Amino acid sequence: MRVIMDTITASQQIAAGFDTTYIQLPEKFYQRQRPDHVPSPRLIRFNSRLAEELGLHFEMMDKDQLARYFSGDRLFVDAEPIAMAYAGHQFGSFVSQLGDGRAVLLGEIVDPHGKRYDIQLKGSGPTVFSRGGDGKSPLGPVIREYIVSEAMHCLGVPTTRALAMVGTGEDVWRPPGKLPGGILTRVSSGYVRIGTFEYFFARNDLEAIRQLADYAINRHFPEIHDTDNPYLSFFQEVSERQASLVARWMQLGFIHGVMNTDNTAICGETIDYGPCAFMDEYNQNKVFSSIDMRGRYRFVNQGSIILWNLGSLGNCLMHLFDTDKEKAKQSFLEILEKTQEVFLQRWQQGMGYKLGLQTVEDDDIDLFKGYLDILSEQKADYTLAFRYLADNVGEDTVSDRYEQLFSHPEKTHRWMQAWHTRLTREKQSPEEIVSFMNRTNPAFIPRNHRVEKAIQMAERENSFEETHRLIDILANPCEEQPDAVEYMLPPKPEEQVQQTFCGT
Repeated sequence: MRVIMDTITASQQIAAGFDTTYIQLPEKFYQRQRPDHVPSPRLIRFNSRLAEELGLHFEMMDKDQLARYFSGDRLFVDAEPIAMAYAGHQFGSFVSQLGDGRAVLLGEIVDPHGKRYDIQLKGSGPTVFSRGGDGKSPLGPVIREYIVSEAMHCLGVPTTRALAMVGTGEDVWRPPGKLPGGILTRVSSGYVRIGTFEYFFARNDLEAIRQLADYAINRHFPEIHDTDNPYLSFFQEVSERQASLVARWMQLGFIHGVMNTDNTAICGETIDYGPCAFMDEYNQNKVFSSIDMRGRYRFVNQGSIILWNLGSLGNCLMHLFDTDKEKAKQSFLEILEKTQEVFLQRWQQGMGYKLGLQTVEDDDIDLFKGYLDILSEQKADYTLAFRYLADNVGEDTVSDRYEQLFSHPEKTHRWMQAWHTRLTREKQSPEEIVSFMNRTNPAFIPRNHRVEKAIQMAERENSFEETHRLIDILANPCEEQPDAVEYMLPPKPEEQVQQTFCGT
């Protein structure tokens, strides 16, 4: 819904065009919750392009007003803020009550194309689900999530998006001490999670599970209403979306870091950019999260973990599949088996694209694995090893910038011969293959050391120049940007970031 304003005064009540459906569910699904007062909100960045896409028109609001409304210090007149209830498996252990402990859903809007989105504040103060926490967010995690979520969108990955970033003007206490506070306004197709279903399953509230499934089907999958078994179709749709999503993460070298069931969204978007990171040098066992002590969510595990999470969802829904428990279980297992196949197909297809292959042959898997083995052995940069590979299409020699990625570049030559032979069976010309590879393999990713530099400048110097620069560069990840070449490069040894943090 559009909100058109000619003039705005400080005393006017402003509507955002909210049309919130989640509050039509019984109140056990959420708690009404007003965001905390914010002493001195300061608008750091507003995503005007996203606002335009959503049909939100706030052009006549000044920066101070935007800061007030997108910190929650003032409420849109049609907002009915709530904290959503959910549970979740965290690092394999079940927690029966989590919920939005530092987030508030302001409301839902419908964009000009009829698609519905949730608008949520993150870091807006304690809720009934805070479990003793302060409900606040340091500014650092807000900057990280804004940068990385928008970068993921520009990379073509389904994701929550960032609408606004606000400094609160108050301090938040986290180890090792005092940090400036921040609030992120983020947008999603929906914040219902696997953990939302688990919340009611833990309470043996089967009717609530049915209500939640009906809500999710109506909102996200209305086309499955007419299938023979809508609940089974729902589970299959969610599973396939998640399998495709995680396969895409892995093609980009992305590590989520906290793949708990409460961080797995039914709509199939990446959610919660806490201790996430992109790999620099390729290491299939890489872990960045400071809280993932045993490496449960390391890079190579992400495909199996999403199946584990989907198993938890299927367990909640199984009573809806069939009154015959054995038939329900069999249907559940068949979908999980198919989901594993979907994941492998999507991963293999995506890896083929990275190598310039638009057709599929049985032996391609050996080509992918052979290349990854070389990257692992030589500690080569994952992103640039694919980006610079396009330099060598149709060439007898190897480009200098490609060779410089490897400690022993001669070891890539035999593999490259096999790759060149495979490319001859593609229908595209060398020029077309190069163009395709450069549209597939990004030159720019939100490298940890660059994100960390932006955060440090904001926290220590109150400067957001690096934050804005990084966001702008990452908006065109596959384009060569001559004035930003240094942002393509991996970190020097002294710049490496080995751990990322949640911020809770």
